[in-house]
Amino acid sequence: MANFFIRRPIFAWVLAIILMMAGALAIMQLPVAQYPTIAPPAVSISATYPGADAQTVQDTVTQVIEQNMNGIDNLMYMSSTSDSAGSVTITLTFQSGTDPDIAQVQVQNKLQLATPLLPQEVQQQGISVEKSSSSFLMVAGFVSDNPNTTQDDISDYVASNIKDSISRLNGVGDVQLFGAQYAMRIWLDANLLNKYQLTPVDVINQLKVQNDQIAAGQLGGTPALPGQQLNASIIAQTRLKDPQEFGKVTLRVNTDGSVVHLKDVARIELGGENYNVVARINGKPASGLGIKLATGANALDTATAIKAKLAELQPFFPQGMKVVYPYDTTPFVKISIHEVVKTLFEAIILVFL
Repeated sequence: MANFFIRRPIFAWVLAIILMMAGALAIMQLPVAQYPTIAPPAVSISATYPGADAQTVQDTVTQVIEQNMNGIDNLMYMSSTSDSAGSVTITLTFQSGTDPDIAQVQVQNKLQLATPLLPQEVQQQGISVEKSSSSFLMVAGFVSDNPNTTQDDISDYVASNIKDSISRLNGVGDVQLFGAQYAMRIWLDANLLNKYQLTPVDVINQLKVQNDQIAAGQLGGTPALPGQQLNASIIAQTRLKDPQEFGKVTLRVNTDGSVVHLKDVARIELGGENYNVVARINGKPASGLGIKLATGANALDTATAIKAKLAELQPFFPQGMKVVYPYDTTPFVKISIHEVVKTLFEAIILVFL
């Protein structure tokens, strides 16, 4: 074989040039990520049933959804986890090579058939369908030097003003918030409820009735009186906004005219939506965004776009708040690319020698 190419140097040069051009074209098509896509694509379904235990969630939510997932193309198997907090996560794993976007659409279509069969509380909480990824591209942390700033303050700001901006960037597959937004926390006292002969269901029902946006109508609406030229909508501020307003919610009016308010049976405060995450950076309260790479996206370009966007938003951060990057996989990607390019040049030099 060596003699064949030695006697035909022009053919050998042409073949070498073709191989080099093919290699140059191939390297441009290589995905830029820390690890290759080896694991089969997966889609996760998440739902919450407030107040239900793991067995109830399994019987009323998980089984209903799983029974309606049959018939999806290239589906290999399903797995699910339920906890005592009423949360359930169902993961559908597909055969390698399946387009995760198409798989997600098929799962959403099947889920639409199952949704009317689920408990009303689950439907009200909402059901999310996301492409599942096992690793983060990077984690952006947010910490404040202001001693009066709490983790809930930072998390609520990040969720309201930063998360959506990052989610819209090209190459970003999923963004997970490490923290919780503000919520009105109502801590019921069982002894006081028993004293006033009330139940948690009574409290929930009254909150639904008295904390609702009500249409108050119009002034000058049809049928209009003679000479009527203008009409105006009446906006009634009926939503409760602070602990004091929630405390005034009427739970019951007794026969003697006395009134039982929510503040009589509960402690009310503005806090976090949940307390599942406690984040600290150098001992200071913090929050974070775990950012996952979209399928086939360029890790370096995506990370650069994320950092540029956060730098653009930073002047609008609350005083003392800053962004840090406690976890970032892109340095390892850069090293890998450097080694590939180095090996390529070494191979070219050896070929010429």
